[in-house]
Amino acid sequence: MKKDIHPKNYRLVVFQDLNNNETYLTKSTVASDETIKLDGVEYPLVKVHISGSSHPFFTGEERVLDIEGRVDKFKARAEAAAKAKEARMAAAKKSSARAAAKSAKADEKKDEK
Repeated sequence: MKKDIHPKNYRLVVFQDLNNNETYLTKSTVASDETIKLDGVEYPLVKVHISGSSHPFFTGEERVLDIEGRVDKFKARAEAAAKAKEARMAAAKKSSARAAAKSAKADEKKDEK
């Protein structure tokens, strides 16, 4: 095995789930500026958005975690695109009807001569 390839700064760190404030005390090398006091001892604190205690796969409940509203924005864009397409189709149909009527009038004038 190669020597000196593993980090030497393993220490106890607390990971906190932001969804349910569950905390996990484990060893890690992750850097953190925040600290938390747990059982009278101060540890570095790392906040995570999701963990095993709040992930739908592990909890059995299905939730949509869309913090930034990306799904709503996508649906709104898709709806606007569908309306714009309908408007273009209606305008094209109206334009072709006008062109056909104009052509028919021109044909009638030719036939009269």
